[in-house]
Amino acid sequence: MISQPIDKPTLEALRAALDDAERIVILTHMSPDGDAIGSSTAMQRLLLALGKEARIVIPDMLPGQLRRVPGAKEAVDATRYPDFARQLIDGADLLLCFDFNEPGRIGRLATALTEATATKVLIDHHLHPADFADVVISHPELSSTCYLLFKVLCGLELFGLIDNKIAESILTGMMTDTGNFSYNASDPELYLVVAELMRKGADKERIYREQFETHSLDSMRLNAYAISERMEVWPDCGAALITLTRDELNRFHYAKGDTEGLVNRPLAVPGVVYSAFLREEDDFVKVSMRSVGDFPVNILCREHFGGGGHLNAAGGEFRGTLAEAADLFRSLLNTNKEKYIH
Repeated sequence: MISQPIDKPTLEALRAALDDAERIVILTHMSPDGDAIGSSTAMQRLLLALGKEARIVIPDMLPGQLRRVPGAKEAVDATRYPDFARQLIDGADLLLCFDFNEPGRIGRLATALTEATATKVLIDHHLHPADFADVVISHPELSSTCYLLFKVLCGLELFGLIDNKIAESILTGMMTDTGNFSYNASDPELYLVVAELMRKGADKERIYREQFETHSLDSMRLNAYAISERMEVWPDCGAALITLTRDELNRFHYAKGDTEGLVNRPLAVPGVVYSAFLREEDDFVKVSMRSVGDFPVNILCREHFGGGGHLNAAGGEFRGTLAEAADLFRSLLNTNKEKYIH
C-alpha cells in the first residue's frame, strides 16, 4: 500500500482543475533536470491519454541525456521560440508548475506565469513555496517531484493510465534526484514505487545507463580535468571543492549537462562529508552541493550562496566572481566543522 500525503480537498481541487481545462501548459524550472523533465513528460502523456491538449514549455535548452526521456524532445524551448512559448502560456486555461517553488525559478517565463489568468497548480518538493498558485501540492519531505507525482496520480485514481513511457519518465526523475538512490533515499516506500514502475515496464537498467553512464568524449575529459586539476580536499574539515572557470569550460567545449554528477565525486574520498562545485556562468556562479549523513548543505546554500534545497542536495547562484565564491566557501570550513560535523 502506497501512502497518500495529499489531503482529499486538495486532490479534489486538482481533479476539478484538470476536468475543466481544455488547453494545458506544463512549466518547469531553468536548466531542467531529470526530475523536472520526468514529471513534465509523464504528466503530459497522461493528459493526452485523457484527451486533453497539453504542451510543455521549458525556459532553456535540455541537457543532451534528457532528450532520451520519452516526449522530452517535443518540449518548447523558450530561448529558441520565445513568442510561441508566450503564446502557449497566454492561451492556456490551466498552468501546471512542476519542480519549482517560485516564479523566479523559471527565468524569462516568470512574467508570463504571474500575468496569466489561467488556473495555476503547483506540484513540487522544494521548501517554502511562494504564494502564486491556486492549488498547491508541496511536499518537501519527498525526495523528488516525480515521486510526489506518482502519489498524486494514485490519489486521482489514474494509476491504470500509467504506461511504460510514463513509468520511465517518473523513474528517471526519481533516480536522477537521488543520485540513483544514493542520497535522500531512506524512505522504504520509495522502493515500493520503483517496483510498481518496473512492473509497468520501466527499464531501470537502461535508464541508469542513459542518465548516469553515457557521456561525450569532451564531457569525460572535462570531468577528468576537474577532478585531477581543480579539486581541493580538506579531510580534517570533511570538505571538498571543485571550481571551473568559463575559459576552462570552453576549452572542453562544455555543453549543458556535461558536469552532471561531478559534485558527487569527492564524496568518495574517505573523510569527506560535503562537497561543492562552483561553475562560472556569464553573470553569476552556479553553486551545487552534496553531502552524506546529517550535514545540511541546504542551510549552507541558503545562508551563504543565494539558494537552498534538501539536506543532502542543494544549490544556489552566487552573485560575484568565482574567486569570491571559492574564498567564501574556504572561509566557512572551520565554522562548518564546529557546527555540523560530529
